[in-house]
Amino acid sequence: MSNKKNKVDIEKMDLDKDREKTSENPGLLPYASSVGGVVIKPDDKGKIKGRAMAAMVEQTDKQMTQLYRQMEVLAAQAKEIKARVAISERIYQTQINFEPLIGHIYYLYEREGGTDLLSIIAPDEWGRSKPFKSFLAEVKLLADHTWEVNHKQPGFD
Repeated sequence: MSNKKNKVDIEKMDLDKDREKTSENPGLLPYASSVGGVVIKPDDKGKIKGRAMAAMVEQTDKQMTQLYRQMEVLAAQAKEIKARVAISERIYQTQINFEPLIGHIYYLYEREGGTDLLSIIAPDEWGRSKPFKSFLAEVKLLADHTWEVNHKQPGFD
């Protein structure tokens, strides 16, 4: 079974030229060194960096959005405290003829002279003689001694 195609003519071989086509350490080559070898493609550094940047931007955007939402909540809480302080200052400038108790409901009125009045009597509990010009707000004394507005008349700030 001799086949002319498979015969190797040693005389025609150029060993120096063939040596250039081989490697002493084929496992270290950046490409497949045999027909059955795995194709090794070099990484596209730009693609890797681009994906990393996109992931980083997405993650930091999520974190910034979360922080912004937390800031909105804190800003709303600060605004609420500021409003409580403002109404508390106004109430503490009125003449109070009783000791307000924490957790109880009271009523803020404006007198004819422009001064305020804090009372335990609700607007619908007064008889014919009302010592005030207008009802302003229903308020509640909180544990920190600030006042919370439960109900207020339009235009009362």
